[in-house]
Amino acid sequence: MNADWLEKAPQAARDYLAERRLDEVECIVADIAGVARGKAMPASKFMRQDKFYLPNSIFLQTITGEWAENPAGAFTEPDMILTPDYSTAAAAPWTADWTMQVIHDAHDQQGNPVPIAPRNVLKRIVKLYEEKGWKPVVAPEMEFFLVARNTDPNQPIIPPMGRTGRRAAAKQAYSMSAVDEYGKVIDDIYDFAESQGFEIDGILQEGGAGQVEINLAHGDPVALADEMFYFKRLIREAALRHDCFATFMAKPIEGEPGSAMHIHHSVVDRETGQNIFSDAEGRETEAFMHFIGGMQRHLPAAIALLAPYVNSYRRYVPDFAAPINLEWGRDNRTTGLRVPISGAEARRVENRLAGMDCNPYLGIAASLACGYLGLTEKKDPRAEYKGDAYMSQGELPYNLGDALDLMTASQAMRDILGDEFVDLFVAVKRNEYNEFLQVISPWEREHLLLNV
Repeated sequence: MNADWLEKAPQAARDYLAERRLDEVECIVADIAGVARGKAMPASKFMRQDKFYLPNSIFLQTITGEWAENPAGAFTEPDMILTPDYSTAAAAPWTADWTMQVIHDAHDQQGNPVPIAPRNVLKRIVKLYEEKGWKPVVAPEMEFFLVARNTDPNQPIIPPMGRTGRRAAAKQAYSMSAVDEYGKVIDDIYDFAESQGFEIDGILQEGGAGQVEINLAHGDPVALADEMFYFKRLIREAALRHDCFATFMAKPIEGEPGSAMHIHHSVVDRETGQNIFSDAEGRETEAFMHFIGGMQRHLPAAIALLAPYVNSYRRYVPDFAAPINLEWGRDNRTTGLRVPISGAEARRVENRLAGMDCNPYLGIAASLACGYLGLTEKKDPRAEYKGDAYMSQGELPYNLGDALDLMTASQAMRDILGDEFVDLFVAVKRNEYNEFLQVISPWEREHLLLNV
């Protein structure tokens, strides 16, 4: 029985339901793509049970709705036991009735965490840090596009119509008037976020037409991945209220920049609360350099988690504000690994390689995993890159197939993420990649049909 579950919920959830009758609870988990899967049930039923069941095959479903072959063997679809994490209870303020969402933890029937569940993968990495006496801290940035409704996939995506009656303009980075063009959507994003108890650190116009960036305050990796999981739905719902779409595709519009999920990382000593990237005099430590070194060595094998679709690699092109290298530099946005200006207590590393299309649990897990390997291997990075690193290329895979090959062959990724998860992730992504390769594009029809 969990009739008193709201007492365990965050204050924002309790405030949202103050003097109101809860109608429905959505019991959800994130699949490999970061899509919410689960069940909606009347609140009265939710109060009478403390778990429910879903088949573990939900993690074999591809983004197209197909099913990958189970690398573990027979496709028997055993049930997982899903238990609510009441700390994740959050309003769904766009619904017609009073609805709450609750993220659930996935365990097998023996009570073990399901190793292929993305949230559990991230928890696995955080636990490795904890066992060393460390506490990882992250601050994600979310970029996305607001676009005109697109109901015909054969038609290109175009910017939305702004309040002036004009299409949103490109090349207006940091423009307040550009944000005002779709201010009603932004207003609803703020309102929905407030109802859910989420703290937005800032909203700004990015370089693309209708491209927006939302910054989140730094904090616990799992809690922030939960927020990003919720935010994607929140933002989509806010856009739909105003006759446009919000898309988190890495590269939705030809000729425009892509959308990144930059991740800032620091690591704190659990006993002292001090940032291990700075010493007592405020200088950079060996641990700081080792963290960067680990990212340089291991990110190529983790890129499939940061860039999980064929479209993801369209973002990795020169001169479109996306780094295509593993160089590091202080306050250098052309490097894949940037050290922002900060005080010693906030010294951090920004991974600029992740796309906004990645599953936030897996993207943050992959990035932290590479840093952890660096901390434990204790190898220094290359020298700081002080020029235009956009010209530095060749270390990253530039298509999904090559990225999956690197991940499959990496013993370090298998050891830290788990063989079972790596095999399943690769199976799902191979299925998607092979399906894509069967599609004939407009470019091929235009240039090859009558010319070759």
